[in-house]
Amino acid sequence: MVEQSVWMNKVQADPGHSAWYVERFRELAAAGEDIVGEARLIDAMVCRRSRILDAGCGAGRNGGYLHHAGHTVVGVDVDPALIAAARVDHPGPQWIIGDLAELDLPAGGIPEPFDIILCAGNVMAFLAPSTRTDVLRRFQRHLASGGRAVVGFGAGRGYPFAQFLTDAEQAGLVPDLLLSTWDLRPFREDSDFLVAVLRGAPAPQP
Repeated sequence: MVEQSVWMNKVQADPGHSAWYVERFRELAAAGEDIVGEARLIDAMVCRRSRILDAGCGAGRNGGYLHHAGHTVVGVDVDPALIAAARVDHPGPQWIIGDLAELDLPAGGIPEPFDIILCAGNVMAFLAPSTRTDVLRRFQRHLASGGRAVVGFGAGRGYPFAQFLTDAEQAGLVPDLLLSTWDLRPFREDSDFLVAVLRGAPAPQP
C-alpha cells in the first residue's frame, strides 16, 4: 500500500469536501467563468484524435472539454465522489478511480500509451510526499514515443518547484518549457505558479 494522498486525508477529515469541490466548479461553469484554460493549452499542443490522460482529473472539467474537442480521453482520480461527478457531468471519456501512485493502465486493460498527460489543479501538491517521484515515473511509462506530460501547480503548497524538477529528472522526464501560467507567460524565479512541459529523457547510449 502507498501512503494516502493529502487530498484523501482532507476528505477523511471533512466528508463534505468533495461535494463542495464539485459544486464549486459547477457554479463557476454556470456563471460563465473560464474553467478549462488548461485544456485549451493541451488541445493546442496535440493533433486531432490524440490520446490524452487526465491525471488527477477531478470532476472532469478538462477531460470533458478535450473529449468534445475530438480526443480520446482517460481520466484517473483517487476520489470516488469526483469520478462519479465526472461520469454525470461529462460523459464520453473513460473515468477511472485510482491512485496515481499505483497508475498501471495496461494492467487495467488500457495498453495504448498517451500522446500527452495533463496534470492540473495542483494535483502534484495533493500527492503524498513519499509518492511524488513514483507518480512522475508512472507518467513517463504511460507516454508514447515523443509524448509529453504537462504539470501545473502553485507555490507555497509544500512542494518547491526546484524539488519537483529534480524529482521529474529522476523519473526520466526533462523540461521542454517552463511557464508561469496556462496562458503561456514565461516562468521566472519569482513566479508563484509553474506549468512544466516535460518529455521523456532519451535512453542512454550503449
